Formats: sequence, structure tokens, C-alpha cells
Amino acid sequence: MLLGAHLSVAGGVDKSFQRAVDLNCTAFQIFTKSNRQWQAKDLTPEEIDRYHQQQQATGITPVVCHASYLLNLGTPDEVLWHKSIEALVIELERCERLKIPYLVLHPGSHVKSGPEAGLARVAQALDIIHDRLSGYEVQVALEISAGQGTSLGSSFEEIRQMIDRTKNPERLAVCFDTCHALVAGYEFRTPETYEAMIQEFDRVIGLDRLKVIHLNDSEKDLGSHVDRHAHIGEGCIGLEAFGYFLNDPRFKTTPFLLETPVDNDPEDNERNLKALRSLIKSSG
Repeated sequence: MLLGAHLSVAGGVDKSFQRAVDLNCTAFQIFTKSNRQWQAKDLTPEEIDRYHQQQQATGITPVVCHASYLLNLGTPDEVLWHKSIEALVIELERCERLKIPYLVLHPGSHVKSGPEAGLARVAQALDIIHDRLSGYEVQVALEISAGQGTSLGSSFEEIRQMIDRTKNPERLAVCFDTCHALVAGYEFRTPETYEAMIQEFDRVIGLDRLKVIHLNDSEKDLGSHVDRHAHIGEGCIGLEAFGYFLNDPRFKTTPFLLETPVDNDPEDNERNLKALRSLIKSSG
């Protein structure tokens, strides 16, 4: 079972591993730079070496990275679009050096230019990035969005279109977020609706492309399109539905990662992980 949380890299990216060990994580997610700033200090060779040493010592893999929230590959604004491309290139370069397999990315917003134009912009940007980073192993994992405002990617079909419009679709993966999916309109809170949703995902996108799952409860309910994460079992999803994901044999090698609120660190992650672990059925 690959289970963990989004963890701080305060003090250096290598410091995240001890935080993961303290929480008994078997996978986790980080930012490799500030998610609220465009600029970033280069990773030093020493920091990269310490990161690899810590990963080898702890055996924790995979580590997943989340891209900055500032990026918008769907924007019609040329300056922001090019700035987003350059920033994503830097983030992917950092992931490649750290041997991080997936960089989770919010697809972006069309900013009233329309979904069709926005999807085309995302695909065009990804093509530029893939051309510049030929031979890279790290994959961009497009994250299902809540559909708030003019954000793109709140339907499986839109995610599929982004993938299909690129020249190198094999270099793209998908991240499923439980909070985002619920508020985007996907019901999965009974065994029957869960299975129907997974079947639809497989039909439209393909389960082979689903590489990361974010487990977050939601403050808002089905179809609200409002992205507000809640503690596990304390929101509109409730506790039971998370067990459907955790006990699904189709996801036994997929990392499950918390992005629930952390007002008290590490206590909040501890209690949310405890809630999830309580749902895991013994295979014996």
C-alpha cells in the first residue's frame, strides 16, 4: 500500500524523507520550490545527493511532485502563457534530477476564451515543453479539476482531449483528486456509483494512465464546483468511500496522497492517515 501525504521541504528537499518516516508514509508528495513564487534557487549537487541518499536509506518511492499553482497553460495571455511554459520546464528539470516520476499539474484556466481555445493552448504548451525536454523520464500528471470558474479539466473528456491533442501522449499521466471529482459532478459514495465512475474513467481515459490519487474530503457537495479540501471523514464524501479506493486491487501500486488541511503539523496528517489506515482491509 503506497500511502502518504504532501510534506514540507523546509530545510531542503532531502529533509522531507524524515518527515515521511515519522508519519510511516510509504510514498509522499512535495513541492521542489515555492508554489507561490515564480523564481527558485537552483538545487545544489550536494542537496540532490542528500535527497538520493535519503531515498535509498528509507526505501520510500515514489515521491511525487506538485507544480506551482501560478502556472496556467490554458491562458490566452501570451506573457503569462510563455512564463508558465518556462516555469514548467524548470520544474520538470528539477524532477528529472531528483528522479521524481510524476509532476502533478493543474491544467489551467481558459480565462473566458472558451474551453476549446483553452484546451488547444494546453496541448500546444505541452508540445513545446516535450520538444525542449526530449528524452526526459518524468511525466506531467494532469490533475482532474473542480471546475471552479473557467478552470479546465473537470471532466474525464477534457483531460482526454488534452492528452489526444499532444504529439507525445505517452509522456502524460493523470492524477485523480477525490475532492475535485465530487464537486465536478462525479458520484462515487456507494459501491455501485464508485464502480460506475471507475469504469467511466477507464473507458474515457484508461486506468493505465492513472498514476497518482489525491485523497481529500470536500467541504462542498456534489457538483458545487468549489475546491475546498476537508479532513478525511469530516466532509461531504464521508469516511466509507475512501475505503473503496484503498481496497481496490486495481490501485495496489498507485500512490494515495493526502492534501488535507495542515493547521497543526504533523498532528493533522497523523489523524488523517490514521483514518485512512482504519479502512484498509487485510489481504490475509
